[in-house]
Amino acid sequence: MAETFDSIYAGGTVVNHNGSVRADVGVRDGRFAALGDLTRADAGERIDCKGLHLLPGFIDTQVHFREPGLEHKEDLETGSRAAVMGGVTAVFEMPNTSPQTVTAAALEDKLARARGRMHCDFAFFVGGTHDNARDLPELERLPGVPGVKVFIGSSTGDLLVEDDGGIEAILSRISRRAAFHCEDEYRLRERAGLRVENDPSSHPVWRDEEAALLATTRLVNIARRLGKRVHVLHVTSAEEMVFLAGAKDVASVEVTPNHLTMAAEEAYPRLGSRAQMNPPVRGERHRDALWRAVFDGTADILGSDHAPHTLQEKAKVYPASPSGMTGVQTLCPIMLDHVAAGRLSLERLVDMTSAGPARLFNIACKGRIANGYDADLTIVDLKRHATITNDWIASRSQWTPFDGKQVNGWPVGTVIRGTKVMWEGELTAPSAGAAVRFLETLQPA
Repeated sequence: MAETFDSIYAGGTVVNHNGSVRADVGVRDGRFAALGDLTRADAGERIDCKGLHLLPGFIDTQVHFREPGLEHKEDLETGSRAAVMGGVTAVFEMPNTSPQTVTAAALEDKLARARGRMHCDFAFFVGGTHDNARDLPELERLPGVPGVKVFIGSSTGDLLVEDDGGIEAILSRISRRAAFHCEDEYRLRERAGLRVENDPSSHPVWRDEEAALLATTRLVNIARRLGKRVHVLHVTSAEEMVFLAGAKDVASVEVTPNHLTMAAEEAYPRLGSRAQMNPPVRGERHRDALWRAVFDGTADILGSDHAPHTLQEKAKVYPASPSGMTGVQTLCPIMLDHVAAGRLSLERLVDMTSAGPARLFNIACKGRIANGYDADLTIVDLKRHATITNDWIASRSQWTPFDGKQVNGWPVGTVIRGTKVMWEGELTAPSAGAAVRFLETLQPA
């Protein structure tokens, strides 16, 4: 009797932990159930994937979806719609909303808002502050929480723990890997006068590489002293990468497609304040260093740092203009274009977008195309030439710094726990995202 599956993704090239192989993928009850030649098997649906590559579902571990409190920029529905339109199957959302995600009640409110509205799977960071440090051992173990997020330097919102004592108070109490925005707030205050009105190119002068290195060095020293794991978000500077290459015992490293793709020399003249983000887009020397870190493994994972603002807000005269830009929907096509250009292999991209996040954050049953894992797939056409446009962007802010950019490689399908939610640029299923589970906080059945 023929084996039966709910669906079979047939004839594609599977890119996975064991390399790339032509194989059919069988899905049953939302999990991968077979990998190989399934031409004789039965299925409720057989999806032709000839000429396509099947990647483990992309996990974007840094997004700002702005809900609650800032829904005019983005909300959980629009942000997650942008995610699946770009091939992203799960996101970790940040706590600098209004109110901030710093209590169990605020977390439960976000989880309630996400259920039935988010198109992709989700998890919500808890913000670490001076005031809630004592509560963090309980908060970091709640369902749907990937860990604690701390801002050493100020960015959008009011979350800030700038002092070593505050950082130590947080790290000494928690047990999971904590994520940090590393810019030295003391140096930022000292250098605020270097901002030039109506000149966004002064942004990386103000928030210079020394501010980033100071904060990262302080953090790693504290983490080592306490024996704790930390994750340094959106690393931007050559100096940080040299330092972090010697800190792999305690620190993991994220880079963003924005910083890998843009450089100050061209970005600020072309985009003005739309290129403004924290930490800043820096010069070509730093961008080259980030690519070396991707090549040599110092950089562990990719995160988009999707942080939308309206075009009206971004049009304010610098420095009144806010920092941040969209990114979750363009993560996949931008990085596929880098693969096409030979800057990294497809297997390395998979490691940085699925296997790597699963490894760093101990995600349960995601990150591999393997029997028993959630059937999450990012299905791509490596031969498709396309142009990224503002019209394609599903974010409520409806713009991208990559408007008009031609890319080689495109996401054609997004599959989440066995359900095909996007195919050829169209939503194909109702929003049914669920909370990501973590090995360190598994709940009783």
